Amino acid sequence: MNQLMLQDLKVIELSTVLAGPAVGMFFAELGASVLKIENKTTHGDVTRSWKLSIEDPSWAYSAYYCSVNWGKEILLMDLSQPEELAWVLEQIKSADVVLANFKPESAQRLGLDYASLKPLNPRLVYGEITGYGPNDDRSAFDVVLQAEAGFLYMTGEKDGNPVKMPVALIDLLAAHQLKEGILLALLQRAQTGNGSKVSVSLYAAALASLANQATNWLIAQKIPQRMGTLHPNIAPYGELFVCRDGGQIVLAIGNDRQFQHMCKALQLDELAQHADYIHNNQRVLNRSALQAQLQAKIALQDREPLLKQFHQMGVPAGGLRNMQEVFSDQLAHEMLLDWALPDGTEVKSVRSVAFTLEQ
Repeated sequence: MNQLMLQDLKVIELSTVLAGPAVGMFFAELGASVLKIENKTTHGDVTRSWKLSIEDPSWAYSAYYCSVNWGKEILLMDLSQPEELAWVLEQIKSADVVLANFKPESAQRLGLDYASLKPLNPRLVYGEITGYGPNDDRSAFDVVLQAEAGFLYMTGEKDGNPVKMPVALIDLLAAHQLKEGILLALLQRAQTGNGSKVSVSLYAAALASLANQATNWLIAQKIPQRMGTLHPNIAPYGELFVCRDGGQIVLAIGNDRQFQHMCKALQLDELAQHADYIHNNQRVLNRSALQAQLQAKIALQDREPLLKQFHQMGVPAGGLRNMQEVFSDQLAHEMLLDWALPDGTEVKSVRSVAFTLEQ
């Protein structure tokens, strides 16, 4: 089972906010023992205080904090105190992985940088997250990285203002990069017996995730523009439609065959053979006119029956759902964690491990 895969692994988490703690929770979900050390002098991880206005202000934790801190032993410590720092260093001697997002000078001052820890534990895998790399001390918050790496420029409606992605996606992308690097480092250690340092910056993780939008520039010198939900290369892909009952759907037609099936489902056979729409290139050029014709037909149908018909005919489509609707789905229930915080408060959160492994 997934949760037992890493049951012999010991992880010390010295990181805060989202990216590092997300990596720590990943290992916890796979059975590792994760010890999270938070700064006592600042009342713990800063995300404890990142509360919604409807959350109880007297509660010691926030919903944000709960999203990435399942399954950990959590201690508040003041590492400026020699005895508390010594205790943490003693724990690191027997650890497999350390997760850190210190500023380089802070890590060196405390003796918690990789160069200082390697002699204590030559098998240690040290996972480090920075904003722009180890030699750049700029502050790095997710929305800043969304701007610096081009995401914010591309996100939003045509002729509208930039729109931030609603989750700290750059942090999560960096977390995935760090997980991959640490797993490779553990594999290398199994082969050589030696630990290593894995370092990822939010900036590099963001650039690595630009995918086709980067190559649209690098190969075609096309600067991606804001297109809302639309895809620059495919149509109808990302177009939103309102159904008779007020529900919204989105289409993701990736090839000509799917377009033919969509037209059949909507009883628009003449559209399927129209010269302006028969191939994807023509659909991209004429997407506005196509959207108007599809909207007129979709507006005559209720959302759920239409989606059911699309799914039966292999047409990629989905409903726009809020969080309440998302977690009313049984598939979403399978991704939930029910657990208790150190003060006994029961909470729900979402698993970070989305894969299964069978033999």
